Amino acid sequence: MLAFRLHEDFIASYQHRQPDFGFNGLGMITYLRTYSRLKEDGTKESWYETVRRVVEGAYSIQKQHIEQNELGWNESKAQRSAQEMYDRIFTMKFIPPGRMLWALGTPVVHEKKIGQALFNCAFVSTEHIGHSLSEAVKPFCFMMDMSMMGVGVGFDVKGADKLKVYACADEDQVYVIPDSREGWVHSLQLLLHNYFQEDFGNGPGKRIRFDYSKIREAGLPIKSFGGISSGPEPLRNMHRQVEDCLQSRIGQTLGITAIVDLMNIIGQCVVAGNVRRTAQIALGPAHNAEYQQLKDYHWNAAQMTYEGPMAHRAAYGWTSNNSIVAGMDTDLTAAIEQTIKNGEPGFIFMDNVRAYSRLCDAPDHKDARASGTNPCGEQTLESYELCCLVETFPSRATSFEDFIRTLKFAYLLGKTATLVNTTWAETNRVQKRNRRIGTSVSGVTNFLENHSLETLRKWLDSGYREIQRWDGIYSSWLCVPKSIKTTSVKPSGTVSLLAGVNPGCHFSEYEYYIRRIRIAADSPLAEIMQSAGYHVEKDVVDPASSVISFPVHNTSKNLSRVSVWEQVALAVFLQKYWSDNQVSATVTFRPEEANDLKAVLDYFRYDLKSISFLPALENKAYAQMPYEAITKEQYEKMLSAIASPQWEVENEDVECEKFCNNQNCVV
Repeated sequence: MLAFRLHEDFIASYQHRQPDFGFNGLGMITYLRTYSRLKEDGTKESWYETVRRVVEGAYSIQKQHIEQNELGWNESKAQRSAQEMYDRIFTMKFIPPGRMLWALGTPVVHEKKIGQALFNCAFVSTEHIGHSLSEAVKPFCFMMDMSMMGVGVGFDVKGADKLKVYACADEDQVYVIPDSREGWVHSLQLLLHNYFQEDFGNGPGKRIRFDYSKIREAGLPIKSFGGISSGPEPLRNMHRQVEDCLQSRIGQTLGITAIVDLMNIIGQCVVAGNVRRTAQIALGPAHNAEYQQLKDYHWNAAQMTYEGPMAHRAAYGWTSNNSIVAGMDTDLTAAIEQTIKNGEPGFIFMDNVRAYSRLCDAPDHKDARASGTNPCGEQTLESYELCCLVETFPSRATSFEDFIRTLKFAYLLGKTATLVNTTWAETNRVQKRNRRIGTSVSGVTNFLENHSLETLRKWLDSGYREIQRWDGIYSSWLCVPKSIKTTSVKPSGTVSLLAGVNPGCHFSEYEYYIRRIRIAADSPLAEIMQSAGYHVEKDVVDPASSVISFPVHNTSKNLSRVSVWEQVALAVFLQKYWSDNQVSATVTFRPEEANDLKAVLDYFRYDLKSISFLPALENKAYAQMPYEAITKEQYEKMLSAIASPQWEVENEDVECEKFCNNQNCVV
C-alpha cells in the first residue's frame, strides 16, 4: 500500500485529457506496448493512470524516508509539489526513465523492496575475482540478477588470469531451482562455485544436476514483475553454455575471452527469458590483441573448443558492446581501424572520467574511485553502483523559466530513487555514499532547430547550476549526502519516442521517413492500428510478430547534412556545459569520413569522457527496415490515410523495452 496519494479531484481533471504523444501515433503505441501495465480489472493503464502511479510511488518513498527518520512530513506541501510533478510528466516536459515508468508504484518496489527495479543501468568490476570464492562468482551473479530486473550492466576484464578453473568431482549434487529470480541467480552461483572452489583450498566441487520442474511453463504470466514466462529453456541453455565454457578451460586461468563469454552467455539468457531486455558493455585494455579480436568471430572460432550448436561465439558475442579504456597518450590507430569496420570498439577516456565533472570546470577528482561506465556510456560508475536517469526535453519547454522549473522535479525524481535499498549490500553502500543521478537532456537537435547554440549554452549552464542549488536544498531536507554527480546525456530509447523528439544529442536519420516497430502478431494493438489506417504486416523474420509502419516528419537537421566533426563537437559542447557524468554519443560517419576518425579523436579526446562511432547505413534496401527514407508526397499520402485509433486494450501485458535508439547499445 502506497503511503502517499494524490487528491482524486486533481486526478479527475486529467482523466479525459489527451496526452501529446509524438510521431503520429508512434509515441502512443510505444507507451501501450512498453509501459502501460495491466490493471486488476484486466484493462491497460491510460497515461494519466501511469503518471499517477509513478508520482504517488515517488512521494511514498519520500514520505516513508522522512517519517522513518522522524524528520517531519508536511502533507499539504507534498501534495502541491506532487501535483506539479504530475503535470510536468503528463505534458511531457520531462519523463521518468523506462524503469521507473514500469516499476515505480508497484509491489516490486514498495512491498518486495527490490529497489534495483527503478534503475537504468549499473557497472561491476571483475578486478577482485581472485580474492575469495565469494568474490570469484559475485560479478557474474550481479550481472544476472540486475539484468533480470531490466538493468543494463557494464563490466571490465581486470580479473583476467586471476582465477584458475578446476575439474569437478564425479559425485553429483541436485539443486531444485525455485521459480524465482533468486532461484535462477543461485543456480548460476552454484554452478560457478563448482569450477572455482578448489582454487581457494576447498577441494574439488561436486558436479551439479539441476531440476527445472518447479519453473513455470512458457506462456504463463509473471504477475509480480509483469511479462510472460519463457519456461526453463533459456536457463537450461545458459547452464549448458557455462559448463561448455569452463570445461574447455580446465587447468587454465580464466582469461579475457572467458570472462566476456560468461557475461555474454548470461545476457543472452536474460534476453531470451522474455521478461525485459538487457544491455551490456565490456571495457578492456586498448592494446590487448585478444580483447581487440573478441568480435572477429573467424579468428575466435579457431580458439574455441566448444561442441554443439552454440560453439560459435557469434551466438552470444553480440550481447555486449566492447569498448576500450584509453588515455591521453594512447595510440588509437589499430582500434580506429577496427571501429571503421563495424563500429566497435567504443572509447572511454578514464583520466577525464575520474578527474572532471563538467569539462568547463576545473578538475575536482570527485570520481577518483570510478571504474567504468554503463552500457550506453552516459554514466560514470563505481563497481556495483547503479544509475538513475531522468529525461528532460528543452524543445518542449515553453520558455527558459519553464525549463528551469522542470529541472527541479526531474532532479527530485532521480534523487528520490537513491533513497531505496537494493538486494545487494555492495550496491547499497556505494549508492548511499554517492547518491549519483543523471538528469538528462534529450531532443537537443530539435532545440537547435529554433534556437542558437549560445541560447542552448545559457539554458544548460543555468540549468546545471539550478540543479546544484536544489541538490543542496533537498539533500539537507532528506538528511542525505549531496549527489556526487547529477547530470548526463543519455542516448534515449522508447522514452524519446513518447515525447516525439530526437534521442539524446543525436540527429534524425532523414527528414521524411517510415519508422517501423514490432509487436506480437496476436496483440489487439495490431488490429486497432490496421483499422485506423496504419500499414500492418507480418514480420518476414519472426512469424509471431507484426510490423507497424509510422510516417514521420522531422524538421530538424538530419544526418545527410551533418559531418562527423559537427556530431563530435556537439558531444564535446554537452560534456562541457551540461553533463558532469558523461555524454552518450554514437557518431555516424560516411565512408568518405572514415579517414577523419583518427584526427577527430586526436583533437577531441581531451574534451570527451566517452564516444562511439557507427558506419552510416548503406543505401541497400531490405525488408522492413526500422528506418526507411520516403518523399514528402509519400509521407502526406500515408498520413492522410490515418484516422484516430480507438485505444482500448484488454488482457495484454507489456513487451520488452529497448534501452536506447542508437544501434550500438540496443540488445
